[in-house]
Amino acid sequence: MNAITDTGLLNPWRIGASPRRVEDQRLLRGLGRYTEDVVPADALHAVFLRSPHGAARVNGVDTTEARAMRGVAAIFTGADTAHYASLPCVVPRNLPDGSPMPRPPYRALATDAVHHVGDPVAVVIATTAQQARDAAEAIVVDYDPLPAVTDPAEALAPGAPEVWPGLAPGNLLFEFKVGDGAATAAAISRAAHVVTADLRVSRVTGTPMEPRAAVATWDASDERWTLRTGCQGPHTLRMHLANVMGVPEHAIRVISPDMGGAFGLRSQPTQEHVALLHASRALNRPVRWTADRTEAILTDPHARDTHNRVELALDEDGIFLALRVTSSANIGAYLAMMGTHSSTNNLGGLAGTYRTPHIAVTVRGALTNTQPNAPYRGAGRPEATYMIERIIDIAASRLGMDRIELRRRNLIPSGAMPFRTGLVFTYDSGDFSLGMQLALDAADIANFPQRRAQSVAKGRLRGLGIANAIEISAGPQGAPMEEAAELRFHPDGSATLLLGTHNHGQGHETAFRQILADRLGVRSDRVRILNGDTDAITHGRGTFGSRSIVAGGAAVSQVIERVIERAKRLAAHALEADAADIEFAKGRLTIAGTDRGMSLEDVARLSYAPNRPKSEDAGLSASASVPPGDATFPNGCHVCEVEVDPETGHVTVDRYVVADDVGTVVNPLLLKGQIHGGVAQGLGQVLLEEAKFDESGQLLAASFMDYALPRAADLPPMKVISNPQPTATNPLGAKGAGEAGTVGALPCITAAVCDALGVEHVDIPLTPERVWNALQAKRTP
Repeated sequence: MNAITDTGLLNPWRIGASPRRVEDQRLLRGLGRYTEDVVPADALHAVFLRSPHGAARVNGVDTTEARAMRGVAAIFTGADTAHYASLPCVVPRNLPDGSPMPRPPYRALATDAVHHVGDPVAVVIATTAQQARDAAEAIVVDYDPLPAVTDPAEALAPGAPEVWPGLAPGNLLFEFKVGDGAATAAAISRAAHVVTADLRVSRVTGTPMEPRAAVATWDASDERWTLRTGCQGPHTLRMHLANVMGVPEHAIRVISPDMGGAFGLRSQPTQEHVALLHASRALNRPVRWTADRTEAILTDPHARDTHNRVELALDEDGIFLALRVTSSANIGAYLAMMGTHSSTNNLGGLAGTYRTPHIAVTVRGALTNTQPNAPYRGAGRPEATYMIERIIDIAASRLGMDRIELRRRNLIPSGAMPFRTGLVFTYDSGDFSLGMQLALDAADIANFPQRRAQSVAKGRLRGLGIANAIEISAGPQGAPMEEAAELRFHPDGSATLLLGTHNHGQGHETAFRQILADRLGVRSDRVRILNGDTDAITHGRGTFGSRSIVAGGAAVSQVIERVIERAKRLAAHALEADAADIEFAKGRLTIAGTDRGMSLEDVARLSYAPNRPKSEDAGLSASASVPPGDATFPNGCHVCEVEVDPETGHVTVDRYVVADDVGTVVNPLLLKGQIHGGVAQGLGQVLLEEAKFDESGQLLAASFMDYALPRAADLPPMKVISNPQPTATNPLGAKGAGEAGTVGALPCITAAVCDALGVEHVDIPLTPERVWNALQAKRTP
């Protein structure tokens, strides 16, 4: 490594240092380039007419008056786009009899029926956005409203309205089982104690700072689209849109610029993408669309939303024997690209950091009259951790045991690594006992009784929450997906790093510069980072699942090795030495045992010179498209304290500690930012956020007046402690960090509130009304 510079000073850009984010220099000065910042001057505006009903037949759409209105260029309805293929779902599941799950048609615009509020029926294209809105209001749709169902448990109950009559009887989309059901049942039957609880995980949406937006441009001379839109995986989006539109992939260029948040909700092709591509080709004009906030909440994918029965079996000493979970998961009215992923693909997290030998899970996916479900920061990981950590607290309460001691008795010891859990995963590394102790010490729980007494003296209730969290990153285990990178040196010795991952807040422009500085000795100001353009980047899977440093870092590490090998050959020619005698360190290539050498930048310049070796191509570059060695398992312990006002039910999170193991920490400052952001989103779901519907399918929280998000004042000071246990599965030893904060925050904050109230459990969100009602119920004899 190049931790020490030639001057003997520590390299401020080494792995483990905390240089400030490079990208903030432009983002904080208003120089970011978002979708709306680069729009052709002749672009038309698109406005979608959307269903006001949760479910309805569409008997007809009359656009006569709207088409005649000023500025209207075209109006398209479902009949115009019905020939395109359905949007894909890439996570197939089966029905109980083993047959494939039904796949409702998921097209750009509805035809004979709408299936949730916000389902698009028509799109108006006009010179201005206001003209398009006016025309959309003039369209007359003949609806025949139908009964709707929005809750997954209710949807699966006998007699519920069917979302897709004839296609999915009883609204059952799939039944997914994992684990040894027989062994788990046997362990439960002979256990000294079996603790059962029904746990509801609420429905939320991602609400990124920048609403979804897109600009589609058709090039008639090249017969090719350019789609500019914020997305997490441009190459994946291009592939699926090409399939939907019936064209080869080279006919679509996707540019994903700066993006104000994604969180999993921007990982898929959408109805709007298809409609805009259709309109731009039909009119041979660029077409732009940006959702307003209400439209975004109504039409963005939603997330979480499960009903869960959890059973934990323990012996006389509190040792976990078995865990059984039965879930009903809300998939929505349509199958998003990863719509069945969150409820089924990350269930291994139910094992937690514990030795539970037998675990079995059954998940039943329900179609409902709601927006499609999609991954959201954690994508099933927070739900799994919430279930295991909440049932441990409930078990401790019912058995009269200390909840910290109960956890400690069941933790996987570090000496047992690698450890095959009772469900799906095999952990390669980790010291969970150390992480928990670090968090408890930093939280000063020894003095918690005094702080509780001080709160009581003020008329407040104080509670303590703890949660051990673990998640999979860069999976699936045993078959991790590849990632791509390319490094090109220019004739002046500067370089461009092209990444298949996408930066939308994670700090890639900083972290990957650090890897180059540390491993290759390249100055940070001599590197440009490029991502998000399918014409410039050969291949990429994108950014999701806390994978970028693990998978992208593996690709960059391979690129660095290949650059060094080629640079050795070039340097050997210039220095008149054998390539085997060339050593590389601190950005220099030298003849072993001598001081004769040259810098990597000099080698890059030489690579373009006419007198380079005849066997070498011009230029110094390398590319790689490789998977990491395997998935990783970042983990941590969260401890928090809350105060509750018993008169109002208002909850204040007073302090928060995280001891996290993300393996090698590339940039501690970026890591803390990721943890803080994840905790904030977890806090939002626990205390504030909920996407609720009425009995007709109307969303009751379609603006920030009703869908409450955490503000800075809602967040406590956070202490983040590192417990690095590097993994051997990738060259950096990193484990991923993007979702860790959210995974632990849900159960930790919930536990603290329940502790303050002196109750076993209250379902989230723990709004003042719900907390106040829980207190009243406790007081009622």
